[in-house]
Amino acid sequence: MFFDTDCGGVVSNIAYLRFIEIARTHLAEELGLAVVEMAQKQTYPVVVRTEIDYRRAAKLGDRLVIEGWLDRTERARFWCAFRITRPEDNTLIAECRQMLALIEMPMGKLLRLPEHWKTYVKPESSEHSERESGAGTVPGGEHVQ
Repeated sequence: MFFDTDCGGVVSNIAYLRFIEIARTHLAEELGLAVVEMAQKQTYPVVVRTEIDYRRAAKLGDRLVIEGWLDRTERARFWCAFRITRPEDNTLIAECRQMLALIEMPMGKLLRLPEHWKTYVKPESSEHSERESGAGTVPGGEHVQ
């Protein structure tokens, strides 16, 4: 979108974080954390840390694919990983990892992760960077254009 770019037509670095936020919302639904249910239960995933590596510039008019999966789980925190690619020429645009925790509001109580998250399998991809992964990843990806 035009509003995602600078005056040279290059996608702004902050736009990638918005793309990732959208993919993470879809991923949360796959994990059983639908937005409406989160609001009703007042249980929310909270971003604790974001790491992003910008590999190539995306430009105005590029169609991008954002893949997201559960990369690692611990007792009370988890890592999601994301890969942004331009499928037209199979270019890796950016890679991102985020550490999150489940929090119950309004007390801000840290919650244990659901046990079923440990049963997910890492997505198959030859481009996926070899990172240490723990139990539990979600296959598939989210598409943002």
